Amino acid sequence: MGVFKKLGWFFKKERKRYIIGILFLALTSVANLVPPRILGLMADRLDAGKITWAQYGGLVVAVIAAALALFGLRYVWRKQIWGGAAVLEREIRSRLFDHFLAMDRTFFQRHRTGDLMAHATNDVNAIEMVAGDGVLTLVDSLIMGLSTLAAMIAFADLRLTIVAMLPLPFLALGAWRLGTRLYSEFDKSQAAFSELNNKTQETVSGIKVLKTFGQGQEDTAAFDDLVNKTIKINRKVFIWDSLFDPLGSLIIGLTYVITIIYGGLLVMHGQLTIGQLVSFVAYIGNMVWPMFAIGYLFNIVERGSASYDRVEKLLKEKPLVTDQNADQSIKASDLHGDLIYQIKYFAYPDEPQIPVLQDVNFDLKAGQTLGLVGKVGSGKTAIIQLLLREYAKYDGRITLNGYDLQKIPLATLLSQIAYVPQQNFLFSTTVRNNIAFGEHQAQLNDVEAVARKSALHQDITQLPNAYNTLVGQNGVELSGGQKQRLSIARALLKHSQILILDDALSAVDAKTETSILQSLRKERADKTTIIAAHRLTSVKEADLILVLEDGHVIERGTHADLLERGGWYAQMWQAQEFTRQEG
Repeated sequence: MGVFKKLGWFFKKERKRYIIGILFLALTSVANLVPPRILGLMADRLDAGKITWAQYGGLVVAVIAAALALFGLRYVWRKQIWGGAAVLEREIRSRLFDHFLAMDRTFFQRHRTGDLMAHATNDVNAIEMVAGDGVLTLVDSLIMGLSTLAAMIAFADLRLTIVAMLPLPFLALGAWRLGTRLYSEFDKSQAAFSELNNKTQETVSGIKVLKTFGQGQEDTAAFDDLVNKTIKINRKVFIWDSLFDPLGSLIIGLTYVITIIYGGLLVMHGQLTIGQLVSFVAYIGNMVWPMFAIGYLFNIVERGSASYDRVEKLLKEKPLVTDQNADQSIKASDLHGDLIYQIKYFAYPDEPQIPVLQDVNFDLKAGQTLGLVGKVGSGKTAIIQLLLREYAKYDGRITLNGYDLQKIPLATLLSQIAYVPQQNFLFSTTVRNNIAFGEHQAQLNDVEAVARKSALHQDITQLPNAYNTLVGQNGVELSGGQKQRLSIARALLKHSQILILDDALSAVDAKTETSILQSLRKERADKTTIIAAHRLTSVKEADLILVLEDGHVIERGTHADLLERGGWYAQMWQAQEFTRQEG
């Protein structure tokens, strides 16, 4: 029952709702005692042959009145208790979603997408059950059970009540043992569900790759193995879960047997009337739910407890990048100025001994363009990641208009950066909505303007519904070059102080690349631009080009300077020019 204590913060906040719900639930349990008592009185009078039609009609009206009262009472407690469960579900889902948005890159490297989805769906549903059916089952079973016992004693016989309830301790003991095993097996079940969820998400996302490499059968076989593993684990959950009902049925059966035998003897000896025995048997019917509720309650509680622990463990994780030391007085308007990098050493948190950047220093004035080139893994993306504050720990300093990057509030900093990553992500909505993602109030003419600047407008007009064409899951309806240009248009619409293109022109042809770069120079004459690229034509016009190798800057200068030196940049330029001429 520890999960109720874990959720104490919620029940305290919603105490008014739950007090009303529990009060009406208690009244419902008490009202349930009325019909059996009426049936007992009716049986006694019929047995004595002393009942009139008026009395009979009065008893029938009393039963109908009790039924109507039960209808109203049940409506109120259902609205309050199950309404509270819905509030809890909404709050936990919101907490998880806000937590996901607040976490940094390392968090998503540790947790698979499918696992996070399982936490936000299956686990939340199990927790919601505790605040709804769990509270109902606990309170209703206790109140109904205790009030029914009281009625048995008051309207029937104390001795019969004691003897008939003897099997109950065995039910409690069995439910406790089964509940302990159920918690353990359900925790494994939830983990298996997360793994299966992740596999499904991974397969759907990579369906094109699977088909291209002809790995459909192999992936299907791997998926089937995972399904079988999940079924095997869930089978254990169902085995332990399915033992609750037979246990309850056995105990109830014993209670009826004891009642019939011992109650019959009491009637034969004149110590109990027929009406009292009829009422007692009816009251045992009321005890069926509390007995079965014990098993049902343990099921809900153990599942909810396991899920709550999993969600709480997730929520307790803290991002490495925070605004703890930020100066909240810094505004977006303060960030128009020079960008200065002075990085002595940087390594990723999971591999602190392996340097990613060493002695990287440069000054970039507002309105200038920086080009980053080098082999794969040379450190280009790491420079960009530090500017985006995806990592907080490094030896050195980065300033923007004189403000230390670590002192600038993250939201303020990111509001002045437009980023086009290597892997473009598009939402399953229209072309227009994707371009206007960061500027929801943008008019169609604004969207068309940036589409022209990214050489995409002509392509869009050829689509079935132009700017209202749905792009599909992650832009499946568009080519690689179209997705890149759409992402560039989205970034341009933001009008940010800093624009970052991380190999964002790799899928467009040379003519389109030239057109886009010319538009950028004209559009961003007073703003800073950073271009990381493998194709050197992308950085040809940059004010400063850094050539990186193993995290070090091995060459720096303009395009003309680097060609004159005859180093790596000049050699790569000649190789790429030869390839273009051959093509």
